[in-house]
This record gives sequence, structure tokens and C-alpha cells, in this order.
Amino acid sequence: MIAPEKLALFFAASLAILLVPGPAVLYIVTRSLSQGRSAGLASVLGVNLAALTYTLAAALGLTALLLASALAFNLVKWAGAAYLVYLGVRQLTSGGEAGVVEPKRESLGRIFAQGYVVNLLNPKMAFFTFAFLPQFVDPAHGSVAVQILLLGGLFALMAVLSDGSYALLAGSLGSWFRRNPRFVARQKYVTGSVYIGLGVAAALTGGGVE
Repeated sequence: MIAPEKLALFFAASLAILLVPGPAVLYIVTRSLSQGRSAGLASVLGVNLAALTYTLAAALGLTALLLASALAFNLVKWAGAAYLVYLGVRQLTSGGEAGVVEPKRESLGRIFAQGYVVNLLNPKMAFFTFAFLPQFVDPAHGSVAVQILLLGGLFALMAVLSDGSYALLAGSLGSWFRRNPRFVARQKYVTGSVYIGLGVAAALTGGGVE
């Protein structure tokens, strides 16, 4: 059982982190603007399932193995960057005429899977789960692994609510934008450019294992 004072501190720290939008939020917002609230929420669930996957890995001690290996860390980082660039290039080269009001829509299952892969191939999630969650764990209050799972689950729930709010707002704005033929004509270029930009940023950002 986690001590109430530690739980309160964890909640406050998590809220502070979630109030500052990061690359995952930008990805979710872009997806919501391009295909609506359902697509944004599917991305939210995929992104945060990946976060839970890292939480489970941290509880099992597997995250430490990733962080201890420069090769493994860099492979994950470059794979994630390449995947985002791939999504961007696919958007830019997708078919569609400027006069078509509704762009080609991807299935929610595929969008969910893409969100999961995007965040799973983000090794900074490993840093987060390994460096942040254990700060609020107290071995005197029970199993460390169970406490990490509980804290990771709580953070993921808070993230779903926070990210979901961005998805709903962006989806509502997107429905208005998509009634504008000029926006529709340029939509794939905006979306593709954002994905490629995120991929480049992921590749160039430091923080890897020395």
C-alpha cells in the first residue's frame, strides 16, 4: 500500500507534468484535427497503452536493461523516429483531390495501433518510468513491483483524461476546419509535416545512454 502523503505528492507531480504538452499531445492533436475526435481518442488509448507497457517493464526490471544498453536505446530511438517519418511521408504522398471534402479515413483500430507503436518506440518513456515512478515507492509499504504498477496505472489514467481533453477540443476544431475547402486541400501536407517534424526531433534529441 502506498503511503497517502506519497500518493498526494505523486498526484501533484504527475499533474504538473501533464499540464505541459509534449510530442505525444502534438501527435494526438494532429490526428484529431485530421480525422476527428474518435481518431484522437483512439490515439490517446494507443499512446497510453504503450506507457502502461513500459510501466509493466519497469515493474519487471526490463526497463533497466534497455537503459543500460546504448545500442538497444539507440535502436529504439531511431526506429521510433523512422516510423514517424514514414507516417509523415505516407500522408504527404497519399492520394486525394483538392475538391474532395472528406479525406481518406483510416480505421480506428489502425489509428490505435499507430499510437501504440509511436509511443512504444519512444525510449524516453523508459526514462520516465524508471526515473520518475520509483521516487514514490517505499519498500516498507509492500511489493515494489506492485507499487510501480499502481503508480503507472494512476498516471496513465490521468494522462488519458488530460490527452483526451486535447483530443476532444482538437476534434471539435477539426470538424470546423474540415468544412473549409482550403484546409482540406492542405490537410495532408500539414499532418505529414508535423509527423516528419516529430520524427526528426526524436532522432536529434539527446538523452541516450552514453
